[in-house]
Amino acid sequence: MSRERIVSGTPLEAEEDSLHLSLRPKCLRDYIGQKQLREKLKVTLNAAKGRAEAVEHILFHGPPGLGKTTLAHIIAGESGSRIVATAGPALQRTGDLMGILTNLNERDILFIDEIHRLSPVIEEFIYPAMEDFKVDFVVDKGAFAKVINVPLKHFTLIGATTRAGLLSAPLRDRFGLYYHIDFYPPEELQEIVRRSAKLLETQIEPGAAETIALRSRGTPRIANRLLRRVRDYADVKGDGAVTKEIAERALDAEGIDSLGLDSLDRKLLRVIVEYYQGGPVGIEALGATLNEEIDTLVDMVEPYLLKIGFVQRTKRGRVASPEAARHIGLKLPDGAAQERLF
Repeated sequence: MSRERIVSGTPLEAEEDSLHLSLRPKCLRDYIGQKQLREKLKVTLNAAKGRAEAVEHILFHGPPGLGKTTLAHIIAGESGSRIVATAGPALQRTGDLMGILTNLNERDILFIDEIHRLSPVIEEFIYPAMEDFKVDFVVDKGAFAKVINVPLKHFTLIGATTRAGLLSAPLRDRFGLYYHIDFYPPEELQEIVRRSAKLLETQIEPGAAETIALRSRGTPRIANRLLRRVRDYADVKGDGAVTKEIAERALDAEGIDSLGLDSLDRKLLRVIVEYYQGGPVGIEALGATLNEEIDTLVDMVEPYLLKIGFVQRTKRGRVASPEAARHIGLKLPDGAAQERLF
């Protein structure tokens, strides 16, 4: 059962608007967090700019909502380059990619989101484009088939994925730069919330920014989303100012608890603790019990629960921690099997 969750790191349908995009930083100077990554990118961009070359192909991987797309746009802006954005599932035929590649100019950037979902045919087609900046295009079929070698301008491919393990080794090896983006600490999320509130011309107290940050699951996209929900609540239920009390009431009303867990997170934990005695339990069994798609659980629910130690992945399945049980007001059964990763 697919659903839109306010604490999901993936964009909601209603967020593809100018308001959402206006909160994105436009340059590395305004990008908050990921300090080491920013420093590495600054060196890479300055070196490429000094040599008047295209930036090396870059792969960003990490959970959704942490800024992979934003970084791609920042790299384009810092390089003074045009960016063409697409997604792995959108590239179904070689002709789709051929049209994009042949229209790229020198040092342009091609951004492919969900790059792990490229079909094998498209993946094979893109190898010579990444390595030699040329593609072989087959015209006609059968006895009349002929191969046309098409040279390309030197461009930069930036790939983004939430499932780096699903990338084939040949594709992964063709990226010169490979960066992992991790969850943000609450202090950096507070800074992001304060910056976004300023852009939205919303008055916010430090305690409110802290409350929003602590419930944002380490994810900037969620922090900005919660800020907008809290701002709406403050406009309707208060005088427009976002106080700590207003923030807590607004997020409680949305069903988001003090750690940023929503009803689906708590339901998953409750199923593991109550129905499966704390685990281990396979992800397929959890999906069937919860009536949820496995990809939803693996991509959008589990990463944060793993991050905070509420769930562990073992060879035999998922295991809930005692802290997870306490958080939802339960206790693990005596003698529950608590396998750990070694």
